[in-house]
Amino acid sequence: MNNVRAVAEKVIANVEKVIIGKHDAVELAFVSLLCRGHILIEDVPGVGKTVLAKCLAKSVGCTFRRIQFTPDLLPSDVTGVSVFNQKTREFEFRPGPVMAQIVLTDEINRATPKTQSALLECMEERQITVDGVTYPLPEPFIVMATQNPIEYEGTYPLPEAQLDRFLMRIRLGYPTPEEEIRILDSQQYRHPLEDIGQVLDVKELLAAQEEVKAVHVGDLLKEYIVALVGASRKHPDIYLGASPRGALGLYRTGQTLASLRGRDYVIPDDIKHLAQVIIGHRLIISPSARIKNVDAFAVVDELLHSVPVPGTRVKVGRRG
Repeated sequence: MNNVRAVAEKVIANVEKVIIGKHDAVELAFVSLLCRGHILIEDVPGVGKTVLAKCLAKSVGCTFRRIQFTPDLLPSDVTGVSVFNQKTREFEFRPGPVMAQIVLTDEINRATPKTQSALLECMEERQITVDGVTYPLPEPFIVMATQNPIEYEGTYPLPEAQLDRFLMRIRLGYPTPEEEIRILDSQQYRHPLEDIGQVLDVKELLAAQEEVKAVHVGDLLKEYIVALVGASRKHPDIYLGASPRGALGLYRTGQTLASLRGRDYVIPDDIKHLAQVIIGHRLIISPSARIKNVDAFAVVDELLHSVPVPGTRVKVGRRG
């Protein structure tokens, strides 16, 4: 696991030359990358969502493409299109921008549901189908999507099936005054993104992705993961709870986070640290709870406090 930890420290340190004061978000993004999971970055404009995706791509030497989602974007603008060649008298496939290792879909909720659905096959099966022909996507393949949670005019909420395909949803948040001053100083002459280079090659990344799968997850911890996910389905304020894909997400990210901590085994604190970003976006609040402004993250926090870790002892007060 020391190799994975060394790889992570190298990449995270490189990204933090640009993304200042957001260590947890950068670490979570790299955890998702090691799990081959897609990331939804939801935050207000200008906090570095797009820059984070670019930094990760540059650091690991992956091919990078950006798709700016707009209401008039068509599915073929994402996946590609077959064009008739007059010379050969045959149709030729011209791949779209999704044929890259790291794909940034900027403001994903601005595109119509039809265009959003073009990503469903890509995200789950790592392939695209155009005119009945299936084309594999490169390895690794990661979608990093951004969306603005404030501006709702002209946007289309992501369907539950697509939200479920994102391994995690992270938020960057505003920097502190001290961090904002560092940002101003770092960009006095040029953007630091132009100066960072590649610190990892794709072969090393793929090797690290395989290595984290060997991290041990005990049976009691598996029960805890399943209990957390199951409790979300029974909560009175939840209309639709987390899916088995959410449980698998906790399992995989738990393995990866443990390896980043230098361990070859997962502990309950790893799962608790990840629960908000893995489960939160998969929960659909019931209409009655939405009226009371119940938040999905508050529900996850409640689950973490109410679901006991299997095998732990419950303290009982003395009688009399």
